[in-house]
Amino acid sequence: MLGTFRSLRSFNYRVWAAGAIVSNIGTWMQRIAQDWLVLTQLTHRNAAAVGVVMALQFGPQILLLPLTGFTADHLDRRKLLFATQAAMGVLALGLGVLTITGIVQLWQVYVFAFLLGCVAAFDAPARQTFVSDLVGEADLSNAVGLNSTSFNAARMIGPAIAGLLIAAVGCGWVFVFNAASFAAVLCSLCFLRVRELHPRHHASRTRASLAEGFRYVWKRPDLKAVLLMLFLIGTFGLNFPIFISTMSVTVFHAGAGRYGLLTSTMAIGSVIGALLAARRENPHIALLLAAAAMFGLGLVLAAIMPNYWLFGSVLILIGMAAQTFTTSTNSLMQLSTEPAMRGRVVAIFLAIALGGTPIGAPIVGWVADTFGPRWALGVGAAAGLVAAMIGIRYLVTYHRLRVYVDAGRLHLSMDDGAPVGDSNSKQPKSPPLEQTSP
Repeated sequence: MLGTFRSLRSFNYRVWAAGAIVSNIGTWMQRIAQDWLVLTQLTHRNAAAVGVVMALQFGPQILLLPLTGFTADHLDRRKLLFATQAAMGVLALGLGVLTITGIVQLWQVYVFAFLLGCVAAFDAPARQTFVSDLVGEADLSNAVGLNSTSFNAARMIGPAIAGLLIAAVGCGWVFVFNAASFAAVLCSLCFLRVRELHPRHHASRTRASLAEGFRYVWKRPDLKAVLLMLFLIGTFGLNFPIFISTMSVTVFHAGAGRYGLLTSTMAIGSVIGALLAARRENPHIALLLAAAAMFGLGLVLAAIMPNYWLFGSVLILIGMAAQTFTTSTNSLMQLSTEPAMRGRVVAIFLAIALGGTPIGAPIVGWVADTFGPRWALGVGAAAGLVAAMIGIRYLVTYHRLRVYVDAGRLHLSMDDGAPVGDSNSKQPKSPPLEQTSP
C-alpha cells in the first residue's frame, strides 16, 4: 500500500491534500442541498429543473474552454487557484444567505449555478494540472488517483452530513458551511513551500496557441477515441444527481437523509476505483474499455432493482466503474501529453466530461419526468455500452486486438504481444502522431 500513497511523501502534496479534503466535503454537502432545494422546495419533484441547474453549472466548461486552458498554461496556477477558490466561497455564502432568509427563488439558483460554473471552469483545469507542480512527473498518475480518492472520500462523508443537516436546520446552512470550508484550501495554498514546487515549461504566448490544444488532440487517434468515449459517458451517464434524487423521491419515496445515504453509498465504490487507479502507473485505453462496459451494465442492473437497498448496493459497482474510467482517463491524457500542452488538453478533457452536461442533463431529466427514473438510467447505460464499443474499435484498428481460446481459456491480446490488462507486461505505446485518424 506504500506505493498507493507515495505522493504523500511530498510536504506540498500533504498540505494540499489536507485542505482539499475539507473543501471537497463542503462541495458535496452543497451539491446535495442544492438538488434537494430545487427538487422538493422550489419545484414539485421536477427532474428537468435539476437538469437545468446542472446544465447552467457545467455549461461554462464549454463556453470558456479556449480561455480556461490557456489560463492554466500561462498564469501562476497557485495564485489562480487562490482567486477561484475564494470566489466560489463567496458564491456559496450568497446562496446560503438567500436561502436562510427565505427569499430564494428558482431563477436565483439558476444564476448562482451559472456563476459558480464560470468560476469552476477556470478552477478545474488549473487544479488538475497543479498536481504536476506539486509532485512532478514520476508521481503524477499516483497523485491524480489520490486526488480522486480524496474527492470521493468526501463524497461518502459530505452527502451523509448534508442529509442530516437539511433535516435539522435546512438547506441554507449547508451552503454556509460549504462557504466556510473553502478557508481550508486557501490556507493550504498559503502554507505551500513555493521553492519546492516543480518547475514547468511555459507555453509561448501566441494568438494561435488558443487553438493548438484542439489541433494537438486532432492529430492523436488515441486521444480522440478516449474523448469520444468520455463525451458519451459524461453527457448521458454521469447525471447522478438526477438518477439518485428521482429514484429516491419518486420510486422509493425516501427523505433527505436516505437520499444523502445513497450518494454516500455510491462514493464507496468511487473510493475503491480511485485507490485502484492510484496504484496504476500507466493506465491503458483497454482499462477504459472495461470500465465503460462495467458502467453500462451497472446502470442496467440499477434500473431493474426492486427496492432501495438493492439499488444502493449496485451504486457501489457503478461508482467504482465511473471513477476508474474518469480517473484513468485523466491520468492517461496527462501522461501522454506534452507538458506545455497539458493545461489546454486537460481543459478539453474537463469541458467534455462536464460540459456535455448542458446537453445530457436536460434530456435525462425529461426522460425521468416523462417515462420514469428507470428509463433515465437506461439512457446512461446505453451511453456506457456504446463508449465500450468505441474503445473496442480503436484497439482493433490500431492495436489489432483479437480474442482467442487457449487451453479452454478466453484470452485477449494485441499485436505488440502485450495481453490486454496484464499489469506485468509493458504497456503498448500510443500510435504516432502522423497516423491516420480512426
